[in-house]
Amino acid sequence: MIDCLHAYADGSFDAASSSGGGAFVVMDGERQIHAAAGAVTGSSNNTFEVLSVVQAASWLASEAPTAAAVIWTDSAHVVEGCSRWRHIWRGNGWKRVRANSRERRRAIPEVRLWQELDDLLLRNREVRIQLCKGHSGNLGNEQADAAARAALATCTQ
Repeated sequence: MIDCLHAYADGSFDAASSSGGGAFVVMDGERQIHAAAGAVTGSSNNTFEVLSVVQAASWLASEAPTAAAVIWTDSAHVVEGCSRWRHIWRGNGWKRVRANSRERRRAIPEVRLWQELDDLLLRNREVRIQLCKGHSGNLGNEQADAAARAALATCTQ
């Protein structure tokens, strides 16, 4: 019986080509049970950081729907978005709102990805998003980073 799965997600971006790669690795203890990576065009590094977490959450939803899991990311943007902002954005109709009610509502970058991630996290409340330090020797993070960069390299060559 699996106590808790650990997924490591990372993104990589090349501004010159407006393309990026996203990858995730799922571990059960010390054993890797799944890995996936891909590359597409996008607008920023944050796009691919969010995309990699969406892909990990989607895999967990389909392959381990009742398992407790932690998705580790080195993106503070994703962790803040998941723990703080997505609840506010959902309540504001997926728009950024400031205290000044006369100020125009601003669009949220990667709004469709955030909506998909929000839906996945609402469906499985046993999945948590946590921050890990990048490039610090964490095996899962290093594997996800390498896979994301390799995926990016295939589309920029």
